[in-house]
Amino acid sequence: MPLLLIPAGFALLVALWLVLLPLGLWQRYRRGRAQRLSRPWSARLNLWSWGLSLALFLAGAAFAGLWIAHAFAYASGGVLAGVVLGLFGWRLARVEPDPAGLRHTPNGPLVLGLTVLLAARIAMGLWQLAHAGDTGAVDWLARQAGLLAVGGLLLGHQAGYAWSLNRALARRRT
Repeated sequence: MPLLLIPAGFALLVALWLVLLPLGLWQRYRRGRAQRLSRPWSARLNLWSWGLSLALFLAGAAFAGLWIAHAFAYASGGVLAGVVLGLFGWRLARVEPDPAGLRHTPNGPLVLGLTVLLAARIAMGLWQLAHAGDTGAVDWLARQAGLLAVGGLLLGHQAGYAWSLNRALARRRT
């Protein structure tokens, strides 16, 4: 009898994930376009954290290249495009000086575009899994280099934005 609860519990977790995913995407968009106050110390810590995240992401993509064709190329291309997009996104952001640092509000349409891109890539991955057919999940995994590209784009965007924020804070101090 307890073994019958495992598939039911798994189905419940999948159903819960499907219900909470749109809420998570909405929160991502809502928080992504909110005004922020950045202090120099937190901006430096944020930049170093994004740098570490990028290094770990690219190392993971290189390791995933054992199973996923062109994984590192897609991931590094996504990171490069994301950094360029982050630098461009800083130009579109509204920046206001504050005695404690800088107040900045990211561009709403850019945040919406990135959120829609993430939702579309999740939907595409689920559609591919549902239509995997006889080849199964192993073949599905081998075709997921695009997921690494989208992840690299999002990580690179945040790293480029953090670098731009640090430059603006450094210029403000001098």
